[in-house]
Amino acid sequence: MRVLAIIPARYASSRFPAKPLAMLGRKCIIEWVWSVAKSQFDDVVVATDDERIAKEVESFGGEAMMTSSEHRCGTERCAEVARRVDDGYDIILNIQGDEPFILKEQLCEVVAQFANPDIDIATLATPIPPAESHDIFDPNCVKVTLSDSGRALYFSRSPIPYIRGVEREEWASHHTYYRHLGIYAFRREVLQQITQLTPTPLEMAESLEQLRWLQSGYTIGVGLTSSHSIGIDTPEDLERAQTMLSQE
Repeated sequence: MRVLAIIPARYASSRFPAKPLAMLGRKCIIEWVWSVAKSQFDDVVVATDDERIAKEVESFGGEAMMTSSEHRCGTERCAEVARRVDDGYDIILNIQGDEPFILKEQLCEVVAQFANPDIDIATLATPIPPAESHDIFDPNCVKVTLSDSGRALYFSRSPIPYIRGVEREEWASHHTYYRHLGIYAFRREVLQQITQLTPTPLEMAESLEQLRWLQSGYTIGVGLTSSHSIGIDTPEDLERAQTMLSQE
């Protein structure tokens, strides 16, 4: 399978403007993500709507592509790039531009889901350890339930499943909950199809675009990883990442 890795990166952010260009150690955040992707895949493109990001990417040897500023999400930005490049790619990998500690093994695990010809979309999840059981009830931590074959059954900001007859404090000891990690890969034709879908009731209820895909009948394979990468959403997250980097 031929893979095109795309890293969507936009300059404007209500919580952290200019985030892709923020320095983490000696490299900016977008370079950290690009370096991991490039270590595994030959073809890596940073998709952006800002010349400052494009120039920074080109300065460290990466390839950047200017995309529309009208896109509502990274998925749409990836779809534009996929339409504009050579059509020989089988899989389009969407790597979030604010995940500097993503592992190449995780990227490989996502792509490996396509060994099953029935999988349309792939993503990752990791078990929530008992020590972090509070995340089960955190709406900012998206949970996913899986079928026996490793397909996504549902994603939710609520705890899924609900455990009847057990105190909430004990749920983590009665069931393995999975945290969804926001990295996706798509079969090339599927990516174009899903960006043409209209929002569905489930998506609008939970504000999760992957529910649109599920509700529309697409199959999502979920690879499992033991590592939980730290995303950079706020300046406070960057401070925590700086601390983590200094301890390595």
